[in-house]
Amino acid sequence: MEKVIVLSGAGMSAESGIKTFRDQNGLWHNHDVMEVASPQCWRKDKSLVLEFYNQRRAQLKEVNPNKGHLALAALENNYDVQIITQNVDDLHERAGSKKVLHLHGELRKARSTKNPALVYEWQEDILLGDTCELGSQLRPHIVWFGEAVPMIERAAQLLLDANIVIIVGTSMQVYPAAGLIAYAPNQADIFYVDPKPAINYELRQLTNLKIIEAPATVGLAQLTSQLS
Repeated sequence: MEKVIVLSGAGMSAESGIKTFRDQNGLWHNHDVMEVASPQCWRKDKSLVLEFYNQRRAQLKEVNPNKGHLALAALENNYDVQIITQNVDDLHERAGSKKVLHLHGELRKARSTKNPALVYEWQEDILLGDTCELGSQLRPHIVWFGEAVPMIERAAQLLLDANIVIIVGTSMQVYPAAGLIAYAPNQADIFYVDPKPAINYELRQLTNLKIIEAPATVGLAQLTSQLS
């Protein structure tokens, strides 16, 4: 069975109604997102950071997977599909995709501030005083600005065996995720689905790139219909 690797980004979630970091010029309650999404912010004001992610987690209860998510899940009927996403929501999983790697963490998980390996399923708010089994405060299981991306090497390894690569909903401007396409085999078929595709350095090197200039919900329906 041919292997399909999907690189998905915020554009996928935006079509379900998930607000992105770039909404309202990158402001949240008049705070720059850099004030609520970095280790420095956490040390300065844990309550503010927790409130930001609690609101984002609560929003997940109000949205559903869109036609793009469902199209990728249906592709598993004919292909070995692995999704590598920059998104921290669970819409791919809720659509039925079985193999999803989250590069930037997951909203519905919390982790220990003392031992990053202690990760817990977490559906409700994380509050000051919520602790791990070691007694340390829990934090969102999110990769913040300035932190390493632990899953990037695993993602690169997955791409090495791809027969087909689908890039969708990402501006291809956020590194290291944007550089993953360089690991795809030269013979792989690569599709870029985006209403306003941005061609970065890595994409310009590709001779096998096919662009579908459309939103994820429309472009993925077209593409998966061709592949099935």
